[in-house]
Amino acid sequence: MVDMNALTATREAYDDAASLYAQMFSDSLRGSPLDRAMLGVFAEVVRAGGDAPVADLGCGPGHVTAHLRELGLSAFGVDASSAMIELAREAHPELRFEVGSMAALDISDGELGGVLSRWSVIHTPPEEVPAIVGEFNRVLAPGGHLLIGFSATDDASQPTQVFDHAVAPAYRWWPDHLAAMLREHGLTEVARMVREPEPTDRRQFKEIHLLARKA
Repeated sequence: MVDMNALTATREAYDDAASLYAQMFSDSLRGSPLDRAMLGVFAEVVRAGGDAPVADLGCGPGHVTAHLRELGLSAFGVDASSAMIELAREAHPELRFEVGSMAALDISDGELGGVLSRWSVIHTPPEEVPAIVGEFNRVLAPGGHLLIGFSATDDASQPTQVFDHAVAPAYRWWPDHLAAMLREHGLTEVARMVREPEPTDRRQFKEIHLLARKA
């Protein structure tokens, strides 16, 4: 069951922050070679499985969706924030962007070759994440891939920890705990990238990309 109050609060917070967020992050991949590398791996394994579409869930202003298209994927974006979707459509009018919720995607069963969830589950209360992972599994075709990005906890005894996010309350995860949840929902981890924080990062958290495949 989705906490609609939490979802509404997050959506409204990102509506308010959309313009500033786009200014700060729309060019962020340029300075993130490891992120680009992981997105490249994701694109390659998805392309190897065919030409099924790819959903960038929590797409924000659309810059990563556009990058996926440049990598040869039939990518489209979904975000709960209508202000973010408006900015994405303005910046990338050639691409498809839709307002929607990860908890109830307007996508048919098995339609997608890939799902990208890049720092988009961090605002979801932990008890609601299993239902969202189940939704990822539902929309992926057999053999499809999920790439999920999140901030990591530093204590295995605490599978989730709340942290101070600039926009909305957020959670970080012990990577093995989230990987086990994926596995319970039919998504098997095939690769993991761990990025250590830079000395200049405001939050000294490890950043994780998990690549998983639907059986």
